[in-house]
Amino acid sequence: MQSKGKFLILGATGAMGSYLTEAAAKEGYEVDAVSLDDAPPLQNVRRIRVKDARDPAFIAEAAARHYDIVVDFMTYRTEVFRAVIPTYLKSVGRYVFLSSCRVFANEENPIVETSPRLIDVTTDRRLILSDDYCMYKAREENTLRVSKFRNWTIVRPSTTYSRKRCQLVTLERDSIVGSLRAGKPVLLPEEAKDIPASLTWGGDVAQMILRLAALPEAAGEDYNVTSSEALTWQQIADLYHEIFGLEHKWVTEEEYFRFRKPDFDPERDLWIIWQLRYARLFNRVYDNSKMLKATGLKQSDFLTLKQGLLHEKKTILEGD
Repeated sequence: MQSKGKFLILGATGAMGSYLTEAAAKEGYEVDAVSLDDAPPLQNVRRIRVKDARDPAFIAEAAARHYDIVVDFMTYRTEVFRAVIPTYLKSVGRYVFLSSCRVFANEENPIVETSPRLIDVTTDRRLILSDDYCMYKAREENTLRVSKFRNWTIVRPSTTYSRKRCQLVTLERDSIVGSLRAGKPVLLPEEAKDIPASLTWGGDVAQMILRLAALPEAAGEDYNVTSSEALTWQQIADLYHEIFGLEHKWVTEEEYFRFRKPDFDPERDLWIIWQLRYARLFNRVYDNSKMLKATGLKQSDFLTLKQGLLHEKKTILEGD
């Protein structure tokens, strides 16, 4: 098969990156897969293990290879991103930036690409002045928009689960699997019980990103790369019980925060509060029609949450 081009994936063993590496190689790209972790060999994939892919020396080396597509799953401090992004934009065919649906405020339902972002409407000064995830991703979107380049595409996944990751409200896999192994219920905040959320399988997100990365018309555009399926956190918790046998108990916010972090301090641990109040307690129902129209995918192509959790059950329970 003739190569479709050179493809660089930064963060290639993560929740979405591992699937994208496999999909891009299968599609016929020559893939350089960069990560901190070792991963199994794949045809058409060159594994690159680096200590820090944000290091200027590595970025200069990557830029010199003039990739056709770069998909960046890395996280950056705002000032670091502003410093490194021109190097990528002037040297690659397409730069795909992983933002997040967490940038959105809670003002429109369903959420579309033009829905208000928190950074533009919140009156919480501490949040605005912070480098919380929802803030720095929005600032980095802005950095791309005001650059002189238009060879970027912004993609925003919703909460994503995979071989190595699953979430329940803001609980991560380690807490979920740890509670299962201990035979104890997880505690969940009662304020979230009836709030709708969209959880998308990492393999489906990878397919969305792969198609958008190759589209000329996706340059200078942003896309919500998410399923439009929405379930309440009560329904999602019930699925975790059905599939994994996980018990849960609804408690107050304060009890939940202390379940997450026994030494929780409301002044020191604002990020824990913000992740719940400015993400999981927001109505997260998405209209993904812009992405579907661009890629030719259909909502029926994606796994439902139940199908996806069943598909990944063994790796979620036993994975490293």
